[in-house]
Amino acid sequence: MPMSFKVAVAGATGYAGGEVLRLLLAHPAVEVGAVTANASAGTPLGEHHPNLAPLAEREVLPTSAENLAGHDVVFLALPHGASEEIAAQLDADTLVLDAGADHRLTDPADWEKFYGGPHAHPWPYGLPELPGQRELLAGAKRIAVPGCYVTAVTLALLPAVTAGLITGKDLVVVAASGTSGAGKAPKPHLLATEVMGSMSAYGVGGGHRHVPEMLQNLRFLGAENPTLSFTPLLAPMPRGILATCTAPLPEGVEIGQARAAYERQYAAEPFATVLPEGVWPQTAAVLGSNNVQIQVAHDSAAGRLVIVSALDNLTKGTAGGAVQSMNLALGLPETTGLTAIGVAP
Repeated sequence: MPMSFKVAVAGATGYAGGEVLRLLLAHPAVEVGAVTANASAGTPLGEHHPNLAPLAEREVLPTSAENLAGHDVVFLALPHGASEEIAAQLDADTLVLDAGADHRLTDPADWEKFYGGPHAHPWPYGLPELPGQRELLAGAKRIAVPGCYVTAVTLALLPAVTAGLITGKDLVVVAASGTSGAGKAPKPHLLATEVMGSMSAYGVGGGHRHVPEMLQNLRFLGAENPTLSFTPLLAPMPRGILATCTAPLPEGVEIGQARAAYERQYAAEPFATVLPEGVWPQTAAVLGSNNVQIQVAHDSAAGRLVIVSALDNLTKGTAGGAVQSMNLALGLPETTGLTAIGVAP
């Protein structure tokens, strides 16, 4: 590609920032510029991400508007609530992608309830598979990257909602995530000795911060006053999400209709795969890829549609989705620098 875009990554020493950098290093149309953080400023990046060999000696700069200025693209992989102030100081012509939650929610009441503090202005939403979203992302200068659980659940339910197979009422989602979803800050419950050989629930009872974003997406897809019970699980693995979503299936709707709706919806999508009947999604199959695997089934005894999805929370769930959106905003082929092929074993 003849053009090259200079890209900065703020929060570069965390898991999401590191994954963004991993993908950018394989991207033919970008040059990695400043890498920034706060507590780890002044250290070489290799101390935090030894896998990023080409950038091992790169000094981590303090996260400031001054250090992020002069780039074509800036990725913000910062704690929730920290992106708005930095983004407001960057040039309006700079493409800014926020991997935090600051600009995802459209309802101020949802933000205040789940995050607290003042609500920021919502940005175009970086989930290209949503109907009409690619047109909104083309040429955008500010993009809000979805939450990782939200991507897994939205893509699992999207075809069923848009085809009118389910109403959005009485949705139940149980999803397991790897420990990287909790970030890189040391926490006692994420120590290897606490996690290995154990699974646990958290954010039970509708308290997880991704719930309002899931409901927001369901309403966007046409569900009227959707209801969702979401239970996240912490799984003893570094990365990946496996989401099991169920919804009442109206009488007269056959599983063949549901499968056909999913196959139609995702037939042309480069990063969504509806698996053959009887083959179930697994996190190991999407490791390091920008792909989401999906399977549908009918629990006839309970009268419910069952959809299972799997993705890598750091790739398709965060950094890969962000790069995919960056490509659209810059007018590049959407798949540039990304792969749907996972790493095994």
